[in-house]
Amino acid sequence: MTVLLAQPNLSLTAQSHSLVIKGDVHVNAAAEVAAAGVKWLKNAALTNVAFDFSGVTKASSAAISVLFEWLRACHSQGIVVQSITLSAPLERLASLAELDALIKSPNAEA
Repeated sequence: MTVLLAQPNLSLTAQSHSLVIKGDVHVNAAAEVAAAGVKWLKNAALTNVAFDFSGVTKASSAAISVLFEWLRACHSQGIVVQSITLSAPLERLASLAELDALIKSPNAEA
């Protein structure tokens, strides 16, 4: 496990072929979290990846924005997203925003 970002109440780690985020992804941290994940994706020489947001404690559009930034990076790098795991609050938010179809099929062309 490699710690990519550690802040009070928020962490981002890389584990094998996964990015794991835990805590509260608030607006002030989103850009830094997204950038740290994109940097790792560009440097890790991966063919596939999984995103684990199951430890995100609050529903936040900032967390969804981070996810979509990582998906764009994967698309541009040719990395296949094997799975995306969301916490219950994020699943509800994605469903409410009608984004769940995009998240469940991240490799579909928009």
